[in-house]
Amino acid sequence: MGMEVAAARLGALYTTSDYASVVSINLFVALLCACIVLGHLLEENRWVNESITALIIGLCTGVVILLMTKGKSSHLFVFSEDLFFIYLLPPIIFNAGLWVKKKQFFRNFMTITLFGAVGTMISFFTISIAAIAIFSRMNIGTLDVGDFLAIGAIFSATDSVCTLQVLNQDETPFLYSLVFGEGVVNDATSIVLFNALQNFDLVHIDAAVVLKFLGNFFYLFLSSTFLGVFAGLLSAYIIKKLYIGRHSTDREVALMMLMAYLSYMLAELLDLSGILTVFFCGIVMSHYTWHNVTESSRVTTKHAFATLSFIAETFLFLYVGMDALDIEKWEFASDRPGKSIGISSILLGLVLIGRAAFVFPLSFLSNLTKKAPNEKITWRQQVVIWWAGLMRGAVSIALAYNKFTRSGHTQLHGNAIMITSTITVVLFSTMVFGMMTKPLIRLLLPASGHPVTSEPSSPKSLHSPLLTSMQGSDLESTTNIVRPSSLRMLLTKPTHTVHYYWRKFDDALMRPMFGGRGFVPFSPGSPTEQSHGGR
Repeated sequence: MGMEVAAARLGALYTTSDYASVVSINLFVALLCACIVLGHLLEENRWVNESITALIIGLCTGVVILLMTKGKSSHLFVFSEDLFFIYLLPPIIFNAGLWVKKKQFFRNFMTITLFGAVGTMISFFTISIAAIAIFSRMNIGTLDVGDFLAIGAIFSATDSVCTLQVLNQDETPFLYSLVFGEGVVNDATSIVLFNALQNFDLVHIDAAVVLKFLGNFFYLFLSSTFLGVFAGLLSAYIIKKLYIGRHSTDREVALMMLMAYLSYMLAELLDLSGILTVFFCGIVMSHYTWHNVTESSRVTTKHAFATLSFIAETFLFLYVGMDALDIEKWEFASDRPGKSIGISSILLGLVLIGRAAFVFPLSFLSNLTKKAPNEKITWRQQVVIWWAGLMRGAVSIALAYNKFTRSGHTQLHGNAIMITSTITVVLFSTMVFGMMTKPLIRLLLPASGHPVTSEPSSPKSLHSPLLTSMQGSDLESTTNIVRPSSLRMLLTKPTHTVHYYWRKFDDALMRPMFGGRGFVPFSPGSPTEQSHGGR
């Protein structure tokens, strides 16, 4: 009898929890719809973008839930790093890799790597050293050197998702490729740094430890990139050889999606950087695989990946907005509100200084290597690069939760203050810096205020001419009519650069084997060059 009662109670408990989760999911999906509608209505607004809209809706919902539960809870779900790193981040980064303008990206590759890897290291050391110097005197709680170094890694991670929405690939292609490319490499670098810090003995730091740390870092960097390239080439080879599209276009699209996701999960399994892997997998897939699928699959993949990425971004910002009001963490930190505000302000200041410490010196170094004046980064562009990368986002929050909480909860005062300070910095930087970025670009770079294309440009750049290869797009050369003669000369008669040799190698060896534009298998459904021009 007792067993039956216990079973009945257990069944009732499961039913209650299931019901609660169904209600949560309903509310969340309704809020996502509201974000999309409001984002559309505010499309032309010069201050607000979709990420800020989602954050504000998240905050408002958090307040409503707080009032309804009488101050017990503010969110529908408990923040989960797994949800973020396994489900939300891969589609965002993959879509960005798939549609980034490769020509711009690789032309600025050295500068992007310099900013993304070396710059993040400079920012990391600047923030860490300042945090050790300032916070160790403030009596925050039981924080050691490892925690302060982790703070350096957490606040070195820029928000590449918000950057995607603030900068436009058509209006400022050079800045977009530089800031966004740097953002992806920066996110990967910060996560690699953060994970490397967890595995090292930080009490006895000497030259051998530092060298081992740097060696580990470069190994992760190169092996992650290689894995992404390998996964992309493998998908291109399979789709080209088997030509799956003649039977089912759905299988082609599914295979592309699953191969990309497999590369990300494999990187995580091997303790590599999933972000870098899936980004380079996206680049390789857009150069080879995308051209091997049928015309209808191209349209499908283009919009399917962009839609998945868009929903994941909106979900993230909505969630961060809600989680910001988590009452438990604020209660632990609220006995000294002045200190909490002070720490958040100091961290914001360190973020500003840490970014300035590498943007301006590295831009100067980058300019020394470039002979043509139009390739140099102007002072105004440097200010925009500095400002656009100040936003901190979900990567910072996820890393802070990883370091300072256990399954979303914390009982330590110092840890609670660090979590609330991270949330404050993320909210403030995304909303205030994010709102001011568009007007700042208009002020500093007035010539770039008009889109190059005649089609409407969206934050995801769905309509921009992205059907490009490393050869330079036919669309690109027809839409951007006004160009310096030296650049037109470079496009028509390439000099003996790395780009030129890569094209020769690509046309002679890679494309015949892996496909790509001009090497697609013959079939009635397969598009020709002219069909792109007419669309």
